[in-house]
Amino acid sequence: MAGRRRRRGRLRQARPAMPPLPPPPTEETSPLEPTDLRDVAIAERPSKRTFHASSSTSSSSASGPDVWADLLDSLLLQIAGLLITFHDLLAFRGTCRSWRAVLSSLPGPPALTFNIPPLRLQQVGCDSQPRCSLVKRALLSNIKWQLVDPAKETSSLCCSAPRNVWVRMQYLGCSYGYLIFSSSEQCLLVDVYSGALVRPPKRKSTGNLDICYGSLLAPISASNSHLLISSGSSMFQWKVGSCSWLEHRHDGGNICQIISFKGQVFAMDTLQRLHRIHLAPHLSMHEVAVVWGEGMVVGLTCKPWLVVCGDMLLLAVFSVSVDNLSGFSGTFKVFRLNFSIEPAKWVQVDNLGDNALFVSTDRRNPTFSCMSPERWGGKGNSIYITRPTENSNESWSVVELGQVVPSTESFAICRPCIYLQQLQSHWVLPSFVYGVGG
Repeated sequence: MAGRRRRRGRLRQARPAMPPLPPPPTEETSPLEPTDLRDVAIAERPSKRTFHASSSTSSSSASGPDVWADLLDSLLLQIAGLLITFHDLLAFRGTCRSWRAVLSSLPGPPALTFNIPPLRLQQVGCDSQPRCSLVKRALLSNIKWQLVDPAKETSSLCCSAPRNVWVRMQYLGCSYGYLIFSSSEQCLLVDVYSGALVRPPKRKSTGNLDICYGSLLAPISASNSHLLISSGSSMFQWKVGSCSWLEHRHDGGNICQIISFKGQVFAMDTLQRLHRIHLAPHLSMHEVAVVWGEGMVVGLTCKPWLVVCGDMLLLAVFSVSVDNLSGFSGTFKVFRLNFSIEPAKWVQVDNLGDNALFVSTDRRNPTFSCMSPERWGGKGNSIYITRPTENSNESWSVVELGQVVPSTESFAICRPCIYLQQLQSHWVLPSFVYGVGG
């Protein structure tokens, strides 16, 4: 026995010059296993804490020298570029504080947001039925949802809104990992991953009761982050961290989508007009002169989605038609905004190549693109669209660009959602993915 203990002691003293890279999370240690569903703890302010990234990593670092923390940031950035799933991202963040700090220091949105697929958010419980969503606001403390990774569909994470907010809230949208709710003069933001609550100051009542959309213009931890909520005639602006709102009148109609592209902020209204939003010297919105290319007016355009795909600003359009053979059917078309000419022009894209787009039936929710989806088992040149309810047999549909969508699917996609007051199924990335101190 004494000799065996001495041999073990010598083995513990031997250290490799460079430890091997950590393996990806296994089935037993995955942080999103369905056997580990629980409500995430709620904080009154945005939480810096993640949901059990990797318990095995933290225990090993506590028993020996933290050699992982000594890796160069340049090497860590190369490793981060190899992440292909949300599980990989959690394992990276859970290795040590220095690794997490590298992700937080990336300018938002970092390139890795285009490499990993977004999570599918699906509301669960009694308030998730769409039949009453036009006439009944949801009690925020009762709202629960599930996050599912399309690269690992068997795993999920159950989250919930704060339990101590006993007020019925109208859903306004989701951006940079936060669900946005409104009730009369109060807005609330809920982190989709941690459940942390952000409570902006109350707005002064100005008679605008038709608030229907809300969006962050940057990650909430960024120094220039603003929250915009919009009605048909006004925009209300809150600079994150300030103690008041500013109201700005506009004639842009009801805004249904806001997106950031190359340092500029663009918005689209329900009439499919494109606008550019300026914050300085004061909040303003101006329509962008755009020429619609050939093919955009073929059939009935039901819904358009703005999507950032690499260095392109795309518009994914769902066009429906009726004929004697196939009946009611729809087709996705994609157009790229060509800024090199004046006025700018939407030019049709015939093939997305090694890219996939992720859209939701409610256009107030974020849209995403993902490069090289085959790395995690997805399909390129395809569009992923969420099912609207939890009663669907499948969580989402995958349609190749140009493929005819059957009538039942087309009806679900065309279902009007812009005025729905309750949370619907959509794609999302947690706030910490965007870096900037997340």
